[in-house]
Amino acid sequence: MAQDSSEDTITRWRTKSVERSIADTDEPDTKLRKSLTWWDLTVFGVSVVIGAGIFTITASTAGNITGPAISVSFVIAAIACGLAALCYAEFASTVPVAGSAYTFSYATFGEFVAWIIGWDLILEFAVAAAVVAKGWSSYLGTVFGFGGGITEVGAVQLDWGALLIIAFVTAILAWGTKLSAGVSLAITVIKVS
Repeated sequence: MAQDSSEDTITRWRTKSVERSIADTDEPDTKLRKSLTWWDLTVFGVSVVIGAGIFTITASTAGNITGPAISVSFVIAAIACGLAALCYAEFASTVPVAGSAYTFSYATFGEFVAWIIGWDLILEFAVAAAVVAKGWSSYLGTVFGFGGGITEVGAVQLDWGALLIIAFVTAILAWGTKLSAGVSLAITVIKVS
């Protein structure tokens, strides 16, 4: 019994070598196709930066709460984003496979930490998607005059506008990366203009 416990402990903290990670990504069954160009990736980056918050929060915050201090907060945020980008560039050069922080933590800290990081990334993306969908739902509700699309189902408030936005984005992502890059380009052009 004690041996099983020690084997479980060893398994939780085992790491995966960079060479093994690269070999795993070269297997024909699991290999990812390169379908995006540098232009598509640039558009994705710009579309993430110019999100719902620029339209829904910035103007009201600057006008009602912070005033010109919001410019300083943008500079601080830009510096923090630049440092985060440098960290991810180091990840990519150290462990040159898909998987970002998950793969890097697997190679350096072990399987258990990588498991926590993987679930943390899923939670982070889910919360971010919910916030952005809610922001766009509120914004479009104001523009088109339907008040945000909130329906009460018992004690729960359901934002059908946010649900429709998430369903639309999920369908686009399921149809393919190249299509989502094209839609992202179109939405970014609309947002910038």
